[in-house]
Amino acid sequence: MKNVILAIESSCDETSASICIDGKVVNNVIATQEIHSKYGGVVPELASRAHQQAIAPVVKEAMADADIEMSDLSAIGFTQGPGLLGALLVGGAFAKSMALALDIPLIGVHHMKAHILAHFIEDPKPNFPFLCLTVSGGHTQIVRVDNFLDMKVLGQTTDDAVGEAFDKCAKLMGLPYPGGPMIDRLAADGDENRFTFNETNMAGLDYSFSGIKTGFMNFLNKERMKNPDFVDENKNDISASIQRHLIDMLLEKLRMAADQQGISQIAIAGGVSANSGLRDKLKSLSIEEGWDIFIPAFEYCTDNAGMIAITAYYQWLAGDMAEMSAAPMPRMKF
Repeated sequence: MKNVILAIESSCDETSASICIDGKVVNNVIATQEIHSKYGGVVPELASRAHQQAIAPVVKEAMADADIEMSDLSAIGFTQGPGLLGALLVGGAFAKSMALALDIPLIGVHHMKAHILAHFIEDPKPNFPFLCLTVSGGHTQIVRVDNFLDMKVLGQTTDDAVGEAFDKCAKLMGLPYPGGPMIDRLAADGDENRFTFNETNMAGLDYSFSGIKTGFMNFLNKERMKNPDFVDENKNDISASIQRHLIDMLLEKLRMAADQQGISQIAIAGGVSANSGLRDKLKSLSIEEGWDIFIPAFEYCTDNAGMIAITAYYQWLAGDMAEMSAAPMPRMKF
């Protein structure tokens, strides 16, 4: 009999469902929540309500697209954490209800581990052990991956995540939400060496980005006092310069980790891994360092159920199931 897993992702502002058959992710249906754009960031209560509206149609579409009936399902995987409590509750409750009604196993998935295992959805796939730089709006981590379910955080941010730094800098420039992708687009036509910013140096492999936005705000305020139209007139160069600054911080620690661990298999994951500047600089650094690099397809970089499905599959093989009493864990430990 085939192993068929339905996966549900609802950690933040994307409602997604995916079907995985015998370890192959066959689809990845995503409903994006547009409502948050006018508020300049994700509003948790609105996210929860949007998940409630979208989850049944999204699951129905994923199952219909894969030509799967309820009776075909072997298990249901869902994002248990980390994420927004209300959003996790919606996905978790839906998954539990289906699993209980169908009398099939439930699999609770760690969202950030799923980002890493997104590399095993399509070829090429990294060999173990490898290092993964996971970068998103809520997390920035360097992780050593020794097996599908054996991972260790080597370094991480002590405050803001790099995705949050991108979005906050964009907001200070007056750019619409989400700001990170907008900075990436503007940076393509800018001079990345035009402006320089102070770095925050942390011990070991840890990061700190909270001071970046403060320094960036002071920089903009100072320049606006000289010229009120400074941002509008220099939008591309400002975007390119702050993007280069943040990426350089990320990759310097990644280089240190690779040297310390003696690992040349290097991957990136998470929403910020869709950033073209990060991808380009990682490719250049890989040539210098002799690394083999792995970057997921764009659809598997941002929050999606495909990565939840492949992770649930490996947990299924290991017998790592969740109880029906499993609660959402907004700050789920790695």
